[in-house]
Amino acid sequence: ALLKENVSPAGEVNYPGFQGDPRFTQYLEYLVETDPEAFATTEEKLAFWINAYNALTIKGILDGLSPSGFFSRITFFKSTDYKVAGREINLYDLERDIIIPFHEPRIHFAINCASASCPILIPEAYTADKLEQQMEANTIAFINNELKNTFDLEKKVASISKIFDWFPEDFERPAGSVQKYLANYVNDPEISTLLAQDGFRVQYLKYDWSLNGTPPK
Repeated sequence: ALLKENVSPAGEVNYPGFQGDPRFTQYLEYLVETDPEAFATTEEKLAFWINAYNALTIKGILDGLSPSGFFSRITFFKSTDYKVAGREINLYDLERDIIIPFHEPRIHFAINCASASCPILIPEAYTADKLEQQMEANTIAFINNELKNTFDLEKKVASISKIFDWFPEDFERPAGSVQKYLANYVNDPEISTLLAQDGFRVQYLKYDWSLNGTPPK
């Protein structure tokens, strides 16, 4: 409900809408008390952890933290612990030690780091029954978003998100290469064909760490 009320379809987040809302406090308490290992399916567990990551990112912003600068990113991702599933963990370790080991590359387009270059925060929670559909839609939207990735057929240059530079093995494992992974999702058939042949020269776009919405009060 909070996501629906405070996140636009384009992913713009109204952070003041989460401030002081008892529903958000209740959800954070739920994260502390819940053991996702008790869930029956992988989809339930992964949905729990994606939602946890996104909620804790929002909490970090509400607590006055920011990923906008180099040193503030260290504090935001590595030096701030949150209570979740009966343990304390920072966002960096939550992503790398818990979420990435699911070996699902599309999680990179589901978790949100509160920044403009991130995949958008969608205006709904992730659920086990919709997880496949949600992750697939996110991946298609992100890869075909010209603000995140561009493909120059004439020059054969792919200017793509730093996410593919930070986590190449996650995309290489299922597809053989980052370009071959992109080929599965790019809408343009000519671009897809060239990507499938590793035919582009790849360069990575500068990451925009500015806030993805209205800052908290």
